[in-house]
Amino acid sequence: MTRPDITLYTAQTPNGIKISMALEELGLPYKVENIDISKNVQKEDWFLEINPNGRIPALTDTFSDGEKIRLFESGSILQYLAEQYDPEHKISFPKGSREHYEMNNWLFFQNAGLGPMQGQANHFSRYAPERIEYGVNRYVNESRRLYGVLDKHLAQSKSGYLVGDHVSIADISHWGWIAAAGWAGIDIEEFPHVKAWEERMAQRPGTEKGRHVPSPHTIKELLKDKAEVEKHAAESRAWIQQGMKEDSKNKI
Repeated sequence: MTRPDITLYTAQTPNGIKISMALEELGLPYKVENIDISKNVQKEDWFLEINPNGRIPALTDTFSDGEKIRLFESGSILQYLAEQYDPEHKISFPKGSREHYEMNNWLFFQNAGLGPMQGQANHFSRYAPERIEYGVNRYVNESRRLYGVLDKHLAQSKSGYLVGDHVSIADISHWGWIAAAGWAGIDIEEFPHVKAWEERMAQRPGTEKGRHVPSPHTIKELLKDKAEVEKHAAESRAWIQQGMKEDSKNKI
């Protein structure tokens, strides 16, 4: 049996790059399947066998019993990688320690709070067929509130990371979303400690290499060009709206 035998099914999204960043931080070998979500590849039957929810990222591996295992949901995948492949605690903390539980606090904060809220801010600000001010305000303001929670927490961090004295899956889980703050209408300048943390994370080789999987990570450059922002939003809006129609029809 050869371990790891990891295949990452991903796309260039904040959730997708979490996993490639973690894999790079751990120095693990892995294969990549680029899932073209604009063509609904993630809704094809073969992919639904891996993730029945029809979303990226997903991951397969050979488990310790020699059989294949599937992982879906980015937080679950990060926990798996930490538990299976991080005995030196490069991106985690010893199980049962205070830091371990604090890390999980912030991991779930991102997966259940900041990510979904910022995702909805993205949708109502960029992808909805018509601008609904209530939706925009509700989700942008809630995302800003959550950034404020992060900013206050990071202001008290002695290490500059979310937990303990080194980077962890809690930091990795947040980075892609924070790097794309402007896409959701959030001004990162309002949150100086979050901004400093994002820039510090960006200097890490694992972040730099992992963020460009499976394609170049260009959100920051994109946000500097208003015309390109509008063009990209329009293109994305079209396939997202089409995908929503197909989801409704197929109940996926």
